[in-house]
Formats: sequence, structure tokens, C-alpha cells
Amino acid sequence: MEKIITRFPPSPSGHLHLGGARTALFNWLYARHMKGEFVLRIEDTDAARSSQDSVDAILESLEWLGIDWDRGPFFQSRRFDIYTEYIERLLDSGHAYYCTCTPEEVEAMRVRAMETGGKPKYDGTCRYKGLKESPDAVVRFAVPETGNTVLEDKVKGRIVFQNEELDDFVIRRSDGSPTYHLAVVVDDITMGINTILRGDDHVNNTPKQMLLFLALGSALPTFAHVPMVLGSDRSRLSKRHGATSVTAYRDQGILPDALINFLVRLGWSCGDQEFFTRAELIEKFSFENIGRSAGIFNPDKLLALNADHIKAASPGAIAGHLLPHMEMEGYTAGPGPMLEKAIETLQARSKTLVDMAKDIRFYFEAPAAYEEKGAKKLFQTDALPPMQNLIDKLGQMDAFTHEALEQLFLSVMEETGLKLGKIAQPVRLALTGSTVSPGIFEIIEVLGKEETIKRLRAAVAFIDENLN
Repeated sequence: MEKIITRFPPSPSGHLHLGGARTALFNWLYARHMKGEFVLRIEDTDAARSSQDSVDAILESLEWLGIDWDRGPFFQSRRFDIYTEYIERLLDSGHAYYCTCTPEEVEAMRVRAMETGGKPKYDGTCRYKGLKESPDAVVRFAVPETGNTVLEDKVKGRIVFQNEELDDFVIRRSDGSPTYHLAVVVDDITMGINTILRGDDHVNNTPKQMLLFLALGSALPTFAHVPMVLGSDRSRLSKRHGATSVTAYRDQGILPDALINFLVRLGWSCGDQEFFTRAELIEKFSFENIGRSAGIFNPDKLLALNADHIKAASPGAIAGHLLPHMEMEGYTAGPGPMLEKAIETLQARSKTLVDMAKDIRFYFEAPAAYEEKGAKKLFQTDALPPMQNLIDKLGQMDAFTHEALEQLFLSVMEETGLKLGKIAQPVRLALTGSTVSPGIFEIIEVLGKEETIKRLRAAVAFIDENLN
């Protein structure tokens, strides 16, 4: 069986957004599922709209998502010699010709065609003139005047295009630059691309590209056109629906695996399963399960999936993604066992990494102040004896495990006659500065003996100072 080779060809005119990311993901998943190749190509022939910043942003987004490429990135702006060679081949074989009609003349042709009920297209005035190359000439592709072009689409099924409705489209501008259709087809041929999976806004481009493949003597690739992603009101997805760039979702605290899971489910399904690991997606992805209806963007669903992925991930896998968010909060911690233990205590409580970065701070910075309402209620004289008892007993502990801490608190409860809440709540406030946190035993285990005792002593001093 022929090796499957897919591609992702973004235009570097801005950041990578959800629609483009989903296209990249579908091509990457299919290549990985089929043990094929995934090629990255940058379509930067439009110099006015392209920028290096956009290239960098696209690469950064793909790398963050974990979408790696086997070849590339290739840049169309560096391949003009190749395009020129293929345009000459089309001219020599009679599949293309020079045209000197002005834009105004072409527009007049289109108007006349519409007035007589026809398609607004170029009328082929220069097709049989045998014109030679000149400074003001473009090169047009000679579309067959009869017959039809049949697209056997893996998602949409058979689509038939009448050749007479297509016009002789430009493949080289008068300045010598290739147009989109020509560059794309030449790239796909020379890079061995045999599977093209893209948004269905490209369906009308496909017959022109198919005719170019055939004119250049190349086998047609497999085409699969995926329905667009729509907003909740079923209009084209935009910022007003909450959609934004891939890196913005990263900055909002979304895990890459969660965003990938979310994007795949916008148009692909596997039974009723909603949660997928990356490995499961590679194993299960196929054309057969791509839907024909548009995917609907739901930001609440993304948040729910993100919470599920945070719960399911290993603390070590989360740590690298969390550190930048900690730095944004104005503090940091080195990667290592303590960070991973702290993460573990918050995984079930965090919807985003932004939430986690806020909530995990107390592990790495002792409270600068105590929650005012909690301090008024919990930091009273009766909190001092059990807190001092804990300090004494913690200092004598050897094994600092969850089970040992439970026994320690039980012994303090027996000696003081207090219930766990009466002891644990003031201790929680002393250690975290807040009345809401993970379990008290988990906190103490992560902080360790020395830091726990240090914070308890600070709380005792605070109570003494404020009650006397």
C-alpha cells in the first residue's frame, strides 16, 4: 500500500486559529494513524500579507499542541523557480496560454455574461491568439470546454463540476508570481502529497486543482473536505463566539491534550466517547467517522474537557505547562517532586492551569496575610493550645506520611477533646492563608515538617499579637 502523505499549508498572515489548528490536527492524526508522513508548508507567496511573526506564531502553536512534522517547513516564496518550470510545461503542452486582457476588460466580460444569464467568467478571448510572453501578459490555464470534473470526496461523496462553468483561471500574474492554485498543485506533486484533508470552503477550488494535476500528468490525490466550525448561532466562527488563537487558549490555562480532544470532536466522533487521550485519537482516527454537518464551538465543553484532562494527566506532565502560569502570577518554583506533589493535591479542583497557578501559590510562598473573615472566626485564644500541641508533636515525628499525620491529629483530638474541624480549620488558615484548600494532611505532607512548623509558629505569633 502506498505510504499516506498529508500536509498542512497555513498562510502566515496571522496567528493559528481553531479552524486551521483542526485542519492541521486531522492531517497529522491521519498520517500518524496510517504510519505515513505529515508535511508542513508555509504558503507565503502573498508578501504583503505574510510576516515572519506570523510564521513564528504558527510554529509555536503547532509545537505547543505537540503536532510535529516529518518534512518542512517549506516556504512557497523560496520555490518560484520550480513554479516557473511547471508553468513552462503547461505552456509547451498547450494547457496554458498568454493573455493580455486588462482587469477592466475581464470585468466587462463578466458583467456581459451575467446580463445574459451566464456565469461571470473570463470568455477566452486570448485562448487561440497564440500570444507570446510580454511584460503585461498573464498566463491562464486552458480549462476543457466540455465534459465534467468529478470529485470523489471521502467526506462529502461524489460532486460533479461542469467544465463549461469554470473559467480559464490565471496561473501566473503579470509580475511573474504564481497564483494560489498553481503553487498548491505543484507543491503537492513535488512533495508527494497524496491525501488532502481540508475545510469545505475549498470545495470550489478543487476542480481547478484537479485539472492542473491531470494536465501535469500526475495522479489525483485523495480529497476529504471537512465541514466548517460554527458558532453557537450557527454562523461562521469568530471572536464574538469566544474563539481565538491557539496561543490564547494556552494562555488561558488550557492543556494541549484538552484542546486537541476538543478540536477533534468538532466534526469527528467515535461512538459516544467524549474524552480521548492523544494515543487513542491516533489509534481510532479515520475518514469514516468525520461527520457531514458542521461542528459547533462550545467554550463550556472545552472547559469541562480541560478539567477532565487536568485530572487524568500525571503531575509531571502538567508541571511544565503550569510553570509559565506561575510566573505570570509573580512567583515560581523549580520543577521537581514538591511541585508534582502540590499539583496532585489540586488536580481534582482545577478547571484551568490559571486556576491552579493561583491556588498552588501557598505551597511556595508563606501567607503574607490571613483571610480576614477566617482570621476573626478561627484565630481565637482556643486555637492556641491545639496548635502548640501540633507544633510539639510534629517536631518529634520521624515518618512524615499521610497515615502518620492522621494518627497525630487523632492524638491531639483525644488530648484536647476537640473535633477534627476545630483543629484543622485554624491550621488550614495558618498554612495557606485561606479557609479553602486541599485536604489538611495533603498540605502538610507537601510542605514538609520544617515549613509546616514555621508557618504554625507564625500563626501562633499572629494570634498572640492580635489578642493581647
